[in-house]
Amino acid sequence: MQCFLRAQGYIAGALILGFSCAMPLASQNVSPPETAAKQPPKYAHSTVIRHPAMSAEDLAASGNSGVVLPGIDVLAETKFAILRGRRAALISNHTGVNRTGERTADVLFAASRQRGFQLRKLFAPEHGFGGTLDEKFTSMRDEKTGLPVLSLYGQNYAPKPEDLADIDDLIFDIQDIGTRFYTYQATMALAMRVAASRGKRFIVLDRPNPIGGALVQGAIPAPEQCGGLTSIYPIPTRHGMTIAELALLYNEHFGIGCQLAVVAMQGWRRAMLHDETGLVWTHPSPNMRSVEGAVLYPGLGTAETTSLSVGRNVTAVEGTKRKAYPFELYGAAFVDQSRLARELNSALPASKSGISFTPVRFTAGGKQYRGVQAGLRDRKQNNPILAGLHLIKTMLRLYPRDFRLFSGFSKEVGDPKIEARLRAGESPEAIIASWQPALDRFMRLRENYLLYAE
Repeated sequence: MQCFLRAQGYIAGALILGFSCAMPLASQNVSPPETAAKQPPKYAHSTVIRHPAMSAEDLAASGNSGVVLPGIDVLAETKFAILRGRRAALISNHTGVNRTGERTADVLFAASRQRGFQLRKLFAPEHGFGGTLDEKFTSMRDEKTGLPVLSLYGQNYAPKPEDLADIDDLIFDIQDIGTRFYTYQATMALAMRVAASRGKRFIVLDRPNPIGGALVQGAIPAPEQCGGLTSIYPIPTRHGMTIAELALLYNEHFGIGCQLAVVAMQGWRRAMLHDETGLVWTHPSPNMRSVEGAVLYPGLGTAETTSLSVGRNVTAVEGTKRKAYPFELYGAAFVDQSRLARELNSALPASKSGISFTPVRFTAGGKQYRGVQAGLRDRKQNNPILAGLHLIKTMLRLYPRDFRLFSGFSKEVGDPKIEARLRAGESPEAIIASWQPALDRFMRLRENYLLYAE
């Protein structure tokens, strides 16, 4: 792809990088640049804003020295220059906080009075602005700021065009968890489309991928499988990208084409898990309560579309010395927990997947279950996709009459034939190998949109 630097300047000390491409998006060659993580990629519709004290090269080369600065803190360091004279709305929830834990909504609301911009309204994704809801909800008002909070998980999943009539910028700041079927990044994509249709600027405040940005795993669904909240675009289950990197990918490669500005973090590197960033862990949703559960979620979490309990609303666990959270626990009343753990550990040693299984009993949602607790044995090299397929295959073999897969299973996995393949006896290893060519193509494409070094 032949691209050239269009503009480079500074706004209130913030390094602004803008780029143009000499070829239309549809014909772009997606071969990776040799130094994609260190040289700024080249975009047709998007701008990257870096920390004012660091060049892009300095940021890429920086190590983990202290707390990672999320996009909201970097925006504050620029004195909110890109918002000056503008009218804004914010898509966020309880995970949109700065490094000290102050809500992005409050930071922007306070700054708006001093920095010459307006924050006019808020939008909330699945689970609501406070992150406590497990059902659809209607619009409400934020008690602290007094601003209206419009629902994006009720009658509509994106802002209505009329909701954007009185704003110039739509800002997005939500903690994603690095899994394709987690709905926040789809909410972002749908909002970007509306922004593009109404000529509004879309600003993404970047945050760490809590399960790291080094590993990319899983199936890539066919385009005809995509479009909904759990699979908005054809990307791998574990995509290894931050929310801003996804925004760049969606905007440039998948053709949203909105006026996009992403505010990059300072100090984050791809190998980091969330508990290495110096930032406080905020449950992204009511039952995503641990970093370990988030790492396991891309593969083992697909069991939420089966008759297994995944430990939602767990209140008691027996058989383990470790604390246990949802998406670490998998069981049913009909399961022999000792046999299931033994079979899984035999078929998939921890040395192969980085994950082990402990037999447990647990109470969740007022019901008692027998099953396993999955645990990370290798935080940096693990394969929850492989572990998830082994769990489902073992359950189908041991409990063919009692264990059921529901309609959402194949969509979350990203392979419409996955149930038939597992029932036919195909090994998880062979299934994953069949996905590799598409994954290799995605890895080359992905390089064009990475903002941070390994």
